[in-house]
Amino acid sequence: MLTSLFLLAGGLVLLVVGGEFLVRGSVQVAERLGVSPLLIGLTLVGFGTSMPELVTSVEASLVGAPGIALGNIVGSNIANIFLVIGLSAMIFPLRVGASALKRDGSFVIATALLFALAGYTIGLDRIAGAIFLLLLGAYMAYAYRQESQPLTIEETGHTAAFDKGEAVEQVDKTLHGHPRPGLLGWLLPIGIALSGLALIILGGRILVDAAVQLSRALGLSEAVIGLTVVAVGTSLPEFVTSVVAAFRRQADIAVGNVLGSNIYNILGIGGVTGLIAPTMFPPEMLEADLFVMMAASILLFLFAWNGKVSRLEGLVLLSAYAAYTAYLLTR
Repeated sequence: MLTSLFLLAGGLVLLVVGGEFLVRGSVQVAERLGVSPLLIGLTLVGFGTSMPELVTSVEASLVGAPGIALGNIVGSNIANIFLVIGLSAMIFPLRVGASALKRDGSFVIATALLFALAGYTIGLDRIAGAIFLLLLGAYMAYAYRQESQPLTIEETGHTAAFDKGEAVEQVDKTLHGHPRPGLLGWLLPIGIALSGLALIILGGRILVDAAVQLSRALGLSEAVIGLTVVAVGTSLPEFVTSVVAAFRRQADIAVGNVLGSNIYNILGIGGVTGLIAPTMFPPEMLEADLFVMMAASILLFLFAWNGKVSRLEGLVLLSAYAAYTAYLLTR
């Protein structure tokens, strides 16, 4: 079991480091190509930070471990709300714009319901995957249009997709570096991006293999490991960026980062996983976990309805995550 834990930790490290390299290199390449900072933030930064979850879920589906593949998605969304928002609110009460909450919070609930609907009907097959990716494309186009209109931003606030990219850039101030001149200025960022992608793929394979071994050693289902250890591990970038934003009292970014991540998890990771490696939902996940994910999304919406997530509400969210984890370990 110690070997499995060591490999699990090593896989997570490779995923996090690889994600950092991929985002840094691809952003620098995009800047040299003249891509607008807004589009970079909405796409490359947003997708790049979700690559660890994406590779892990696809790899798990390909090796026949649906509990880890889908548990990673569902568990990450649950942890993002209960754990990340809960801890962020405990650090500093989070103020949320009403218009942004109604727009992005409602979309998070809708995507959670759609994911659950797929689970209870056709599973995560290619049709569901295609629908999810089309919806993600539509959401990204909407977000780009909203962010391109300053007057709209003043009225409704930034979109969750923008806040997700902004959260990463707030933590990593060197993300937008000064481009080197000449051929080296192209080769170096391309090499960094490709190295990051290679590390993510290697880390995903190691993580999935270790997670399967760990579930067998502990006598737990793959779904439980996917919903807990794997989900929290692959969500570390979101955890760090939201907590840092809370310390800096940037509540809108802390909450928007989580909402954006949950949208990416279902529509992006779920969509690509469904297209590449279709899989059915494990029976135990249909009994409770999808309901918990939907309940978490709705609870955050209700807590933030008055424009603020208080420390007491943050404590409730953390307590809910502790209770959910205890339930998983005993079922």
